[in-house]
Amino acid sequence: MLSLFPDDNNSRIRPMPEDSFCIQYKNCTGCPRATENTLVYKNLPKGEHIPKDKCTQNCMLFMLKGELLINSEEYPGNTLHEKQFILQAIGSKIEILALTDVEYITFWFNELPLLCEDRYNEIKDQAEAPLTYTPLVMSERIHSLISSMPDFLNEKSPCSKYIELKCKELVFLITNFYPLPQLKTFFYPISTYTESFQYFVIQNYSKVKSVEEFAHLGGYTTTTFRRLFKNMYGIPVYEWILEKKREGILDDLQHTNMRITEICNRYGFDSLSHFAHFCKDSFGDTPRALRKKAANGEKIGKISD
Repeated sequence: MLSLFPDDNNSRIRPMPEDSFCIQYKNCTGCPRATENTLVYKNLPKGEHIPKDKCTQNCMLFMLKGELLINSEEYPGNTLHEKQFILQAIGSKIEILALTDVEYITFWFNELPLLCEDRYNEIKDQAEAPLTYTPLVMSERIHSLISSMPDFLNEKSPCSKYIELKCKELVFLITNFYPLPQLKTFFYPISTYTESFQYFVIQNYSKVKSVEEFAHLGGYTTTTFRRLFKNMYGIPVYEWILEKKREGILDDLQHTNMRITEICNRYGFDSLSHFAHFCKDSFGDTPRALRKKAANGEKIGKISD
């Protein structure tokens, strides 16, 4: 591209630098704010099928071109058209079939990047299930924003800080420029799926002996369950289970009359010796010694405390 502005020293026309989204930085791989797959551009040929699977994050899907058949509990057998968008909550299942050549953008998130928390809290507090879910239609401002993203996302190293800003702008346009009744139903699945998953976890973590068993109990593959759990709780599932078991064991030793054998069985240990080793590693002593200390008024807790 040529510049029409003269050189400082003479009036010769000189070439401008090669067009680029970012000419200041050449290597962004070490960026501490890098976000992986937050916004994803998809281009599917007619007939492409993505089998039903559970979402390991919340996901909004924005249609740019074509017709896409969606099959989920919220949108059973619905066809999405250009400018329409939907929300699938973390833990929900979705299946996709391209009825034509299609282009769409997916926005993946654990928590919404908010510019206006008060507005979203108002939506969340009044969220309610509709009789039937209906896709929202992009406003011109949202469509302009979404349409501008594919070229940038196809860059070799799209800037994560720029993506973060665009996500905040996108959420702001959705939460502040649609009527509250539409938004109350649109965002309802986030709360209901989150609550149901957390209920499942709390009700069953003490019954399982491994992450694989935990995943199978909920109907998940182990990989999907690990990712879903990490996105929702912020730590790996095995670490969370161990921490909860430690909390429960300490509480039972101090505040109940349960026999040591009962506590051992309650938290899924194969034997009393295994349980004793766990207590020594976690609390510095055997279960019986810990209970005796607690009965004498001594404080017992994790070794790291």
